[in-house]
Amino acid sequence: MPAYKRILLKLSGEALMGDDAYGINRATIVRMVKEIQEVTAMGTQVAVVIGGGNIFRGVAGGSVGMDRATADYMGMLATVMNSLALADTMRQEGMTARVMSAISIDQVVEPYVRPKALQYLEEGKVVVFAAGTGNPFFTTDTAAALRGAEIGAEIMLKATKVDGVYTADPKKDPSATRYTSITFDEALIKNLQVLDATAFALCRDQNLPLKVFSIFKPGALKRVVQGEDEGTLVHV
Repeated sequence: MPAYKRILLKLSGEALMGDDAYGINRATIVRMVKEIQEVTAMGTQVAVVIGGGNIFRGVAGGSVGMDRATADYMGMLATVMNSLALADTMRQEGMTARVMSAISIDQVVEPYVRPKALQYLEEGKVVVFAAGTGNPFFTTDTAAALRGAEIGAEIMLKATKVDGVYTADPKKDPSATRYTSITFDEALIKNLQVLDATAFALCRDQNLPLKVFSIFKPGALKRVVQGEDEGTLVHV
């Protein structure tokens, strides 16, 4: 029995690379989609926000000296590419996904319209939110917090390379321990870099709990949705 009826899953673009230097690793995206499929099979409604770092950071040498807003728009377009890849992989696995973009690209994806997104979720479709917030200077973490609040998600799941929030960097400090749960205020005081400041404030103000976990641990997403002790819960 799932602990959550509706979730917002934030995936980093880098997570799609697998062991590749950049781009989308086929085996990795298929494995992620299968993990999402397990969760939808339990009856949980899933919305996804995905970053673009695997594509844009792969060509980011060319963005040195570039206008920040222009670079951010390029990053948003990279998230559209990732969203299309994710939705197509879902289709191949027998799932129904809809990509909704914050930037208007009508020939490719439909625009983000909140009532339509809510309708798709109620119908059991996976909704992939592309192009971040549609504005430069905001990260995809902020887009995830924003969309999570808009659709009334019960929790935002941040899928990362580490299996939670630690007292220190576990790669540098072997004695670092994982927090099972921590409040937003504690995370702020201890200067734990859970999300960027804007996304963090949005989650805290909207009382949107956050779970940080590793997408690379097989079955972790399912365990999180079932309410098991996986990752770190950040709450008000």
